[in-house]
Amino acid sequence: MGALRTPRETWIEEGLRALAAGGVDAVRVEALAKSLGVTKGGFYGYFADRDALLTAMLDTWEHEAVDEVLERIDETDGDILEKARLAGMLTFSDDRLLPIDLAIRDWARRDAAVAARLRRVDNSRMDLLRSALRTVCSDPDEIEARSLLAFCAAIGSHFLAADHSGRTREEVIVLASDLVLNRPRSEHEPA
Repeated sequence: MGALRTPRETWIEEGLRALAAGGVDAVRVEALAKSLGVTKGGFYGYFADRDALLTAMLDTWEHEAVDEVLERIDETDGDILEKARLAGMLTFSDDRLLPIDLAIRDWARRDAAVAARLRRVDNSRMDLLRSALRTVCSDPDEIEARSLLAFCAAIGSHFLAADHSGRTREEVIVLASDLVLNRPRSEHEPA
C-alpha cells in the first residue's frame, strides 16, 4: 500500500497560516513541508510551483471572504443593516479571516495582481455596505462616505493603539457602527 499524500487543501491551509503569521515571504514550500511533517515532493503533485500555491491561497481566501460570508449572512434573520454588521464581524473580528486579510493587504502593497484581487473583494464588501445604507439614507454622497468610514473603521481599528476614555475598543466600535449605520444608540446599549 502506497503512502498517503498530504491533501491539496492542507497545503493551501498551511500556506494561509504561514501568510497570516509571517507575510507572503513566509510562504515557502520547504518551510510548509517541514511544518506539515512531510516531504515537499507531494507538493508538486498539486502545484507547478510556489506561484500556483499562492494563487490557490488567494482563491481560497476570496471564496471564504466573499462567498462564504454572503452565504452565512443570507442564512440569518434580520434586516440588511444587521446582515452588513454581521458580514463585518465575520470578516474583521474573526480569528481566521482577519489575519489573512491583513496579510493580503500588506502583500497587495507590493504586488499588482494581489492588489487587483483585493480591490475586487473590497468592492464586493463595499457593495454590501452601500445596499445596507440605502435603507436608511437616500443621499448617494452620504452613502459613499458612510461606507468608507465603516470600512476604514473595521480595518483601521486593528492598527490603532489608542485608549478610549474608560470604554473598551469593542464598545467604541459598536458606537461607531451605530453612527455609520444611523442606528439609535439605545438599540445596542446594555439594559
